Amino acid sequence: MFVILSKINKIFLPSFTKQRLDLAKAKKWQLAIIGWRYCVTTRALDKKISKL
Repeated sequence: MFVILSKINKIFLPSFTKQRLDLAKAKKWQLAIIGWRYCVTTRALDKKISKL
């Protein structure tokens, strides 16, 4: 489930690293998106690693 959600995030949510966003100057909604993407990505990676 998290692998699919990670792919959806990649398509629809903006990538702030490509925009060179400074985390110290980020707005609350940008930090929320970064946190959400981090959570989903780490759980998707855990699922892939556990299959090995």
